[in-house]
Amino acid sequence: MQVSEGSPSRASLGAFAVAVFIGGTNFVAVRFSNEDLDPQFGAVLRFGLATLVFLAIAKLRRLPMPRGREAVGAILYGGLGFGVAYGFLYYALVGLTAGTASVILAASPLVTFVLAVLIGQESFSPGSIVGGLLAVCGIAVLSANSLGGDLHPIYLISAFLGTLAVAGSTVIIKAFPQGHPVTTNALGMGAGVVILVISSLAFGERWALPDEGRTWLVLSWLVLVGSVALFQLFLFVVKSWTASATMYAIALMPVVTVLLASLVADEPITPELVAGVLLVMLAVYIGAIRPRATAERPQGPRRADSATPVR
Repeated sequence: MQVSEGSPSRASLGAFAVAVFIGGTNFVAVRFSNEDLDPQFGAVLRFGLATLVFLAIAKLRRLPMPRGREAVGAILYGGLGFGVAYGFLYYALVGLTAGTASVILAASPLVTFVLAVLIGQESFSPGSIVGGLLAVCGIAVLSANSLGGDLHPIYLISAFLGTLAVAGSTVIIKAFPQGHPVTTNALGMGAGVVILVISSLAFGERWALPDEGRTWLVLSWLVLVGSVALFQLFLFVVKSWTASATMYAIALMPVVTVLLASLVADEPITPELVAGVLLVMLAVYIGAIRPRATAERPQGPRRADSATPVR
């Protein structure tokens, strides 16, 4: 398996930045969605409708669906990343504040890095460990005012399992050959929706469409921008960057959420906010953007027909 290293391209950094902005708005949107919809069913609606959009785009553009190893990778990526991860995360947000959930989710770059090293996808780097720990500390400082509440173990465990599933799905899609982001997401998201439907039925949730116009607006955002646009950008970034570096987008998303709240709600810029933002930015630089030294490897004879290493 290929050990993936290197610095991101400008296109990857641009896509990364847009994905961070979109994801930062999703934290608030999901909380609004959970007020009117049962959590698992809300995820079913969001990703079910997004899957239909992806399929429609694929049909219009005549894009071939993944086959073989591409299909296997897409299904595993979607089953974990949408079905298992969002099933746990949506449920966690029922009982946790957004700040508490953000701190747990901020560990995803570190968890992803550990998984990637264990399977030989990335080489060990002290900077990645330091960056991952700084990201958690930064989000904890940033979310200090919204931490706490009733920290029931079931919700904390749910948030951690969701974080683990997100990390695992990113490592998996990096390990398999990828097709077009539209068709990969169509197949993967569809697989995730199947798991979410089963989960929703198992929890005995109420299946009812939103009653409030605000919920429809939030759902529209989550489908078209927070899912279709976001996960196309995500696959574009992870295809050209490391899995662990890509996951720093999740650590940056709460920064966007807090800064938007300060601008829109005219909330004060506190020393804690500034310190948290600076810590997270430092974490992203150390853990993701700063070039890593790659050990030289013996150069054996190359064959003209040698196979391309699995991404």
